[in-house]
Amino acid sequence: MAVFSNNPSCLISLSFTFFILSSYTLFSICNASESEVETEDETPFTYLEGTGKGPRKWGQINPHWQVCDKGKLQSPIDLLDQRVQVIPNLARLKRDYNPAPATVKNRGHDVTVRWKEDAGKIIINGTDFKLLQCHWHSPSEHTFNGTRYNLEFHVIHLSSNGTIAVIGITYKYGRPDPFLAKLLSHIGSIGKEEKDIGIVNPGDIKFGSRKYYRYIGSLTVPPCTEGVIWTIVKKVRTVSREQVRALRDVVHDGFEANARPTQQLEGRPILLYNPGVRGGSN
Repeated sequence: MAVFSNNPSCLISLSFTFFILSSYTLFSICNASESEVETEDETPFTYLEGTGKGPRKWGQINPHWQVCDKGKLQSPIDLLDQRVQVIPNLARLKRDYNPAPATVKNRGHDVTVRWKEDAGKIIINGTDFKLLQCHWHSPSEHTFNGTRYNLEFHVIHLSSNGTIAVIGITYKYGRPDPFLAKLLSHIGSIGKEEKDIGIVNPGDIKFGSRKYYRYIGSLTVPPCTEGVIWTIVKKVRTVSREQVRALRDVVHDGFEANARPTQQLEGRPILLYNPGVRGGSN
């Protein structure tokens, strides 16, 4: 997931009621405007270690990126079963999406679909988060009990106060993903310019499960700004090898594998919403 601010001093306190955990009261996050949510220039960094610009060096490339090295709320993480807390008061993730005009762009480090008009929202703890865009990482960035899958999909949302919320969905090889299948012809023909692709319905994004993990993390590319509300769908869905190959073929050299290594948990809680547990549904 990419950049929404270059200003590490832009901090506000956030009540941890997003997680319904009284033992953790406040987290700090940075205000973001809609125009600042994504970086368009991948040239200063890469995913290849040994180049001087790989993930281990991100915090040294730019003074505004120091949190990539020094931060305590970094993403992605390993979702290890022994760390997970099943919280009865977490609520079902509410989606209120609608079809809207969209564009697709090869940003060099990923392929991004951006909605140009109102495409709806998700609701977390009574707060609306407007849908902005989505993109893919291959292989997956988050791991489950140390297992890294073949693809991860990030759906990015922004609240009116500048808080980012991301839904992450992981995939293993198997049957094609229906949402990606509808976009594949556009992805194969994109260049450096943003391309209008007509109406795209985010309601076509399949979750496959109501179970999800929730934690506070960061952007997964520089400047690695912290305070992002992550929701990772527990079910691992399927994607075809051809679909993953198409995404890798169009990005720039050095970004075919565009997954940041997992980061230290630093004592953060990982919460699990499981509607099968008593009290875990709305």
